[in-house]
Amino acid sequence: MSSLFWLSDEQMARLKPFFPKSHGKPRVDDKRVLSGIIFINRNGLRWSDAPREYGPSKTLYNRWKRWSDMGVFARIMEGLAAQAADHKTIMIDATYLKAHRTASSLRFKKGGRGRLIGRTKGGMNTKLHAVTDTLGRPIRFFMTAGQISDYTGARALLSSLPSADWLLGDRGYDADWFREALIDKGIKPCIPGWKSREKPIRYDKRRYKRRNRIEIMFGRLKDWRRVATRYDRSPTVFLSAIALAATVLFWL
Repeated sequence: MSSLFWLSDEQMARLKPFFPKSHGKPRVDDKRVLSGIIFINRNGLRWSDAPREYGPSKTLYNRWKRWSDMGVFARIMEGLAAQAADHKTIMIDATYLKAHRTASSLRFKKGGRGRLIGRTKGGMNTKLHAVTDTLGRPIRFFMTAGQISDYTGARALLSSLPSADWLLGDRGYDADWFREALIDKGIKPCIPGWKSREKPIRYDKRRYKRRNRIEIMFGRLKDWRRVATRYDRSPTVFLSAIALAATVLFWL
């Protein structure tokens, strides 16, 4: 089928250093299995509907679940980003991802981590917080329930911010503690202030216009059906779907 997705040999060569080692019996063809996993995630299909060219659907699902739990897909994205990201100017923002009933149904067992799904005016959502490089390519992700403030995501991502000259953010990140923390890290904040501030905040309006690149990044991620709509109950597996989409779209 001409519409199927296949990784190239060059792309596989870049991915291979991040694969876990195979113990005992050799793994099934990595190129075929990973291409199938990407096809399923991009189109939002059930695993049982995988085209037969990719092999048994059970093999695809088992590899996807096992590597997601191991954090392999997140490491691939972060590893490739570390090799090529441009950190002169970084951007931070958040977006809502709709949670399907299959992700929000049934409760986690008592003492479980939780699904990071919350109720907002738009229904059941997960919020994705992201940091991008100068070109709008994602370098860090963090997930919370949909009703959680942007400040929570900013605080979680703060310690992992790379060295940069500027950080661009919208009014949702206008907080004195955040500005001071950025300055302490040697990063100049370019964040407009809330209109309710007694003293207006000065910022570089020309530079701020570049922030649309992170909005474009979110839009491209949501072209992947399994990212735009969350079907996975496990936050770890869902974050792997986001990391995989980011890898294919921006870093391969």
